Amino acid sequence: MPLHTDRTYEEHLGELRTAVLEMGGLVEEQIGQAVRALIERNEPLARSTIARDHTVNRFDVEIDDLCLKLLALHQPAARDLRLITTALKITTDLERIGDMAEHIAERAVELVHESPIKPYIDIPRMAELSRDMLHRSLDAFVREDVELALAVCVADDQIDKLHEQLFRELLSFMVEDPTTVTRAMRLLFVSKCLERVGDHATNIAEMVIFMVKGRSIRHMDTPPRDL
Repeated sequence: MPLHTDRTYEEHLGELRTAVLEMGGLVEEQIGQAVRALIERNEPLARSTIARDHTVNRFDVEIDDLCLKLLALHQPAARDLRLITTALKITTDLERIGDMAEHIAERAVELVHESPIKPYIDIPRMAELSRDMLHRSLDAFVREDVELALAVCVADDQIDKLHEQLFRELLSFMVEDPTTVTRAMRLLFVSKCLERVGDHATNIAEMVIFMVKGRSIRHMDTPPRDL
């Protein structure tokens, strides 16, 4: 009986890792589709991205249920307990990234019949960076790789700088030509959403470090050298 219980427990932990990865893959795709809809002015793609958000929410609920089942039935300790609590927190960040994708897609719908203020250069770059950060943070989760997680935390500065640069550029457009204000504000909203995706990816990376090392580096300006 204990062997069966241990095998079932390990299977459930495997299901948990897989579900987190699947949810992460979905929200990564959602961000890519939302930005593509914006750049290509593709309203059907934007609306399908918005409609798919319910799938992200379903993952969130199912993973929460699986975590609670593991906690209640197996009473895990030490590292397994950190894995389960980390998964619970990661799904919260993934669900919020899904919300960011939905918001970007909504702005894409609003801008589809508007002429672009400028060529889209910074926003696709921010999307690429944020998706890469998310992908690597989830790789770090599966591989329990602290070095990879730390690299994700460092990469967040690039997105922040691009957001600040785009903010200044769009502000100058609004000052010089008031007719651009509405379009510029929508693009600023998109930029802020992508900056937040980077923040959520960083949160995931920081939680991976806690899961592996049992130490929290959240709210630290620089990670400790002895990780």
